[in-house]
Amino acid sequence: MTADDGMTAMTGRTNVIDEIGAAIGEAAHRQGPAVVGLGRGWSLGSGVIVAPGRVLTSAHNLRHDEVTVTFGDGRRVPGRVAGSDPDLDVAVIEVDTGAAAPVTWPDADPPAIGRPVIALANPGGRGLRATLGFVSAGARSFRGPRGRRISGAIEHTAPLPRGSSGGPLLDTAGALIGINSLRSDGGLILAVPADAALRERVEALGRGEAPSRARLGVAIAPPRVARRMRRSVGLPERDGVLVRAVQDGSPAARAGLARGDLIVAAGGRTVDHVDVLYDALDAAAGGGRLELAIVRGTEERTVTVAFAEAVL
Repeated sequence: MTADDGMTAMTGRTNVIDEIGAAIGEAAHRQGPAVVGLGRGWSLGSGVIVAPGRVLTSAHNLRHDEVTVTFGDGRRVPGRVAGSDPDLDVAVIEVDTGAAAPVTWPDADPPAIGRPVIALANPGGRGLRATLGFVSAGARSFRGPRGRRISGAIEHTAPLPRGSSGGPLLDTAGALIGINSLRSDGGLILAVPADAALRERVEALGRGEAPSRARLGVAIAPPRVARRMRRSVGLPERDGVLVRAVQDGSPAARAGLARGDLIVAAGGRTVDHVDVLYDALDAAAGGGRLELAIVRGTEERTVTVAFAEAVL
């Protein structure tokens, strides 16, 4: 390899780095004004304008019906939660977005492994962040704030500081491909894919339409925890989910479920995994009934939970 060859290779690498840097800068310039901060300081998170007067964010960022929204130009105004879906970990905030243009959101296929991506955030309104990464895995899943599995997530390597959840994940052309939601093992980030299903859900939430799902009204421990807890008090191990608390006036309370009950079957299926229970609840949405087999101490019994209406 001659000196000229080495110089050419170095120049080629420099050009590639410059092109990557230019892509990050262009994405930040074009889509940065659509990225907002929620709350103050590092307390909440980020969001992105997806339509005039509408900001999309992660549901776990929100604690109340109102939230402070900080725009890229420093404008800070109150926003109101128009709709929230904690099971998908997304929420829509109604706020005066002023002259800021919404992010570009085309219909696109899920990004392939190795595809470069750009993550933007404005953590708590402390200023725009832009980082580069690559898709490390597709079709991942994670648990939402209420424990339901969120599937189809995009895993990527773009590093993000605390307060970045709810911010957009972009392709190198600056188009929205996901909403950053969760930091995973090894610092990898999981993003809810910005597909047609998410767009439909966001439009419904913006209209104030809540998702219709049945809810027991209990706090639960997964099977592995249930087995350990039963063993610790001298009870036989059984597969099932353990009821750790029951909400007053909930369908579970009306059916007679109590703290310490072990749900071992739901809708005729053995509950060897928490997702079996969620699937049974989804089948009972819309005012149906769900038969549960429970173990209370060493006694097994059957209870029927009636859902007068689908509740969150």
